[in-house]
Amino acid sequence: MIKWGIIGCGRIAQRFMQGFAAVDGVELVASYSRRGVTVDDFVSKYGGMACYSIDDLLASDIDAVYIATLPDSHAAYSIAALKAGKHVLCEKPATVNLAELDEVLEVVKATGLLFMEGMKPPFYPLYTKLKEYLATDPIGPAGYVRAGSAVADCPPDHPNYSLELVGGSLMGIGIYEAFLAIDWLGDLQEVQTMGRFGQTGIDMFAIFQTMHKGGYAQLYAGFDLHGKGDALIAGPLGHVTIHKNWWNPARATIDYLDGRSVEIDEPFTAGGLNYELEHFCNLIRSGLTESPIVPHQMSRQMIDMIDRARAQVGLKYPGE
Repeated sequence: MIKWGIIGCGRIAQRFMQGFAAVDGVELVASYSRRGVTVDDFVSKYGGMACYSIDDLLASDIDAVYIATLPDSHAAYSIAALKAGKHVLCEKPATVNLAELDEVLEVVKATGLLFMEGMKPPFYPLYTKLKEYLATDPIGPAGYVRAGSAVADCPPDHPNYSLELVGGSLMGIGIYEAFLAIDWLGDLQEVQTMGRFGQTGIDMFAIFQTMHKGGYAQLYAGFDLHGKGDALIAGPLGHVTIHKNWWNPARATIDYLDGRSVEIDEPFTAGGLNYELEHFCNLIRSGLTESPIVPHQMSRQMIDMIDRARAQVGLKYPGE
């Protein structure tokens, strides 16, 4: 049994608990939120102990924490949890920037504990099945990725619009596209970005092109347009379309150069975060300090891509 603590009791934590209920061998022991009423409501719904300070949560009988706060606090909570002897599963993006992530990884190295960024897409059954299928009926090495999403229906008070809380389309949505490009095309080499700002000082829409060891990507993210949210992965023998919403993947089409078309349907259950949780728990039981699917170097490259994109459009957060 792996005993868990939750840091942050908002929307993503609620979804995490939906997946939590579908995973064997886990127990929710304690939860903490900066607002007492929020953690009280959370505990009344999911059980466990309500903690009103981070120190109380980290002193409780837990093995691991899930950090579900906004990105501005990810690094501080990760470091505190690791120093308290807890494994850390941290929501994406893992930190505000690469420098912060490297600070976290130094503590990971010193403590010998597990740290993983909660980048959910590669753990979905569809994504796994797609890669397995392409291993036997390939499209050849991927040389181009096109992906993105723009959602125009976030409520005005959503933290995505807050500069102080590290909002913006690149951090909130673009980090997913960064994962997809790196996963299929390999090491990041160059980034070119254009974007526009909203009234609160965050990027409302950004388009970024990247060059990788294996090829090129064209990516976009936004909060004031309504985008499709699918993804294209192209190779010399065919291309893959992961249908919307590609980051919660359930259906893909492979179109081959020889005229064949293959459909892969693989629905997900329990909201989808159960798959990364199960993977993380297996890593703990195996004594590993990083995931082979979302390794530390991938997390470094993802946030490095966003750092470079932000620098090119002039987006800087308080304290940087």
